[in-house]
Amino acid sequence: MDLISLSGGLLYTAFVIYLIAVIFFAATIKDKQHEKQFTLMNKLAIGTTILGFIAQVGYFITRWMASGHAPVSNMFEFVTFFGMMLVLAFIILYFIYRIELLGLFALPVALLIIGYASMYPKEISPLVPSLKSHWLYIHVTTVALGEAILAVSFVAGIIYLIRQINQSQTTAKTTWLEIIMYSICATIGFVIITTIFSSMDYNATFSYVVDEEELTLDYQLPALFGPENGELTTEDKMDAVFTAPGWLHGAEAPRKLNTLVWSLAVGLLLYMIARAILRKRVAAAIQPLLKKANPDLLDEVCYRAVAIGFPVFTLGGLIFAAIWAQEAWNRYWGWDPKEVWALITFFFYAIFLHLRLSRGWHGEKSAWLAVIGFAIIMFNLIVVNLVLAGLHSYA
Repeated sequence: MDLISLSGGLLYTAFVIYLIAVIFFAATIKDKQHEKQFTLMNKLAIGTTILGFIAQVGYFITRWMASGHAPVSNMFEFVTFFGMMLVLAFIILYFIYRIELLGLFALPVALLIIGYASMYPKEISPLVPSLKSHWLYIHVTTVALGEAILAVSFVAGIIYLIRQINQSQTTAKTTWLEIIMYSICATIGFVIITTIFSSMDYNATFSYVVDEEELTLDYQLPALFGPENGELTTEDKMDAVFTAPGWLHGAEAPRKLNTLVWSLAVGLLLYMIARAILRKRVAAAIQPLLKKANPDLLDEVCYRAVAIGFPVFTLGGLIFAAIWAQEAWNRYWGWDPKEVWALITFFFYAIFLHLRLSRGWHGEKSAWLAVIGFAIIMFNLIVVNLVLAGLHSYA
């Protein structure tokens, strides 16, 4: 229990240090005329980031010691490791390209990922039989590292798009940028709303009958959507406002829909508050801060991150995964949803590199592809793991 407490404390410490690093990175973009002050802020920013990374590595090691196996076996562990690899990828690319803006955008993405991970059960549990293999460490860690490097291409791409796209009038491009800004707000909304009700120990139980079998479903958020013919069995909790649509399949589908709607609603509230304060589109408000960024260098980072991350992901997500599948399930490929979306991710980034190298898709086109690629990664991480039933559902 001491190791578990220490591990949790180190992860929380890393989270706070990353927040401080974001503030330092924000200070570096104001003005480079005061060279001494800029250099100091720059050193503080990257130094603090490295300190936070060391604290998160400490979390990883102590949790490994407490559990007896690499802490990448469930959603909480994998997502926190993914966030740690994102910070590592940023640190490496920062020392190559020295772009402070990468930190100002990459670290908040890492913070959102770690915050998202904290919504999952944190208890250490024994490995299921199919995970008792050295391929657990090899496959999962390689996939996380590859996806983290690819996430840096998204960071560089979104900075490029916000800087380069004309914000003086509403167009399809500015609309899509705002959809991305709203998606980020929805993710923040998910973290906020689940944290609030988790701190309140909110729990509401519904009972319902399926094929003459009585089942129960626990909610950690007030029920906007309840199971069909469900009856609230917990006192002093809000009853369901609506019944989940019948076309949603799965025992936990009503609860998942409920969480999604809460996240989108709180995200919309946050987005509208931001628009009211800024009195303009969010991307348009950010754009003036990015004028000193070098678009050619951002484009180079976007490409290099894909060029490095793509083979790493291919190695872990397809080759190592197929070898482990043969060992665990006696087949290399089985059209499991996770396998299918890993293949889709592979083909997408292969097309990215083809268009970049053969068709000359540089600049804005390349940046949009990087954003779409990250959306595919997040779909694979969230929807495929939590919604689509398959052999990876134990995660």
